[in-house]
Amino acid sequence: MQRLHVSLKVENLDASIRFYSTLFASEPTLRKPDYAKWMLEDPRVNFSIGERGEGVGIEHLGIQVDSPEELSGLKERFQQAGGPVRDEGETICCYHHSDKAWVTDQQGVSWEGFYTSGEADQWRDPEVAAESGSCCSTDCCAEDPQPAS
Repeated sequence: MQRLHVSLKVENLDASIRFYSTLFASEPTLRKPDYAKWMLEDPRVNFSIGERGEGVGIEHLGIQVDSPEELSGLKERFQQAGGPVRDEGETICCYHHSDKAWVTDQQGVSWEGFYTSGEADQWRDPEVAAESGSCCSTDCCAEDPQPAS
């Protein structure tokens, strides 16, 4: 089964947590000093907020899958959709161990496809971050696909 993923950048994490906890009638399922996530069942969505980087608003959209096999099929759909695709592979991002790929639509909206295998103690694998920059970057899939920055 797939789950819609919405990631927002926010100015004030505590105020945003209060707002979204009230809106969703649920406390975050994961909370860190700079990040919070709700795994909602109604609607089925992985909704996250964070105070990283500049600006506020939609960081990216995505589709979370329940198995590596589903991710393989989703990656094929990314290729067929026709936008620039970047297969990030196994990584640590947003306090989770994940396998992920990215595609950008015609309007420049970044879509993340990912399978999460567990939680991590850090935002991003420091070695990977040194090589490719921050995870969850909206410029992940430029015309000449480059690692997220």
